[in-house]
Amino acid sequence: MNKEVNRLLPRPLQVAVLVLLVAFVGGPVLYMVLASINSDLGVAAGEFFPRTFEPANYVRIWSTADLGKGLANSLLVAGVTALACGLASVSTAYVLVRYKFLGRLTILRGLLALQSIPGTLLLLPVFVLYASLANILEITIIGTRWALFITYLTFALPFATWVMVTYLRGLPRELDEAARVDGASSWRILTRIVVPLSWPGLVVACIFAFLLGWNDVLFASVLTNPDTRTAAVALQVFGSQQEGGAIPVYGQLMAAALICAIPVVVLYLAFQRFLVSGLTAGGVK
Repeated sequence: MNKEVNRLLPRPLQVAVLVLLVAFVGGPVLYMVLASINSDLGVAAGEFFPRTFEPANYVRIWSTADLGKGLANSLLVAGVTALACGLASVSTAYVLVRYKFLGRLTILRGLLALQSIPGTLLLLPVFVLYASLANILEITIIGTRWALFITYLTFALPFATWVMVTYLRGLPRELDEAARVDGASSWRILTRIVVPLSWPGLVVACIFAFLLGWNDVLFASVLTNPDTRTAAVALQVFGSQQEGGAIPVYGQLMAAALICAIPVVVLYLAFQRFLVSGLTAGGVK
């Protein structure tokens, strides 16, 4: 039985490229794992494979870097942002796809235009806006988790909405029409038909919003205080505290970095089957 297989590269070259890619990606990760259980002197000396093992680095890091509070704040802010972004994006996308109204195309083009604005340029305006609102409303905004939540939701919502718009365009309108014949309202169609069929797109939107809140250092370092700082900021502060010392605690730094990466890896492994279909939705008609 003949099997026709179309490959861009010959089989040996394809294997070589895959090996190089795995080594390029996995090499630094393997070094981090080995350095996290190595002594500080061993890492400073350039050892790749540790001569003395110190797994206690994973225990010390919880007291030296205050990582527990940072992880809790990151999970709370990023998780709430992801859920709110998913709900808001699917609702907004449903209106933009299923209804025609004045300004609809302007909103769609605006969603794309917002992606071209660097977040770094918005740091000072966001800070001034929050400070002004705090004076007007006489409430505390800067230094709270709400400041981070609103900021991350504002940045994540345009991309997430566009992802859901692309995905919902692939859902047949006949489903909505059949539900309306049975007397279903728009809200019932959204919650009972659209949302259950939109899981791949929702997963992509939620993961993007979660990563935005999890990886951010710039806004989190300005809008938080020691009680509300996220894991990324806690890791940055811990690393900066080691500068100028005789031998930085490299083992604990690597251990903290791996611990901060675990939630993201688990998230990808849990929802990887939705990612490809969600990202490629609408690519083929």
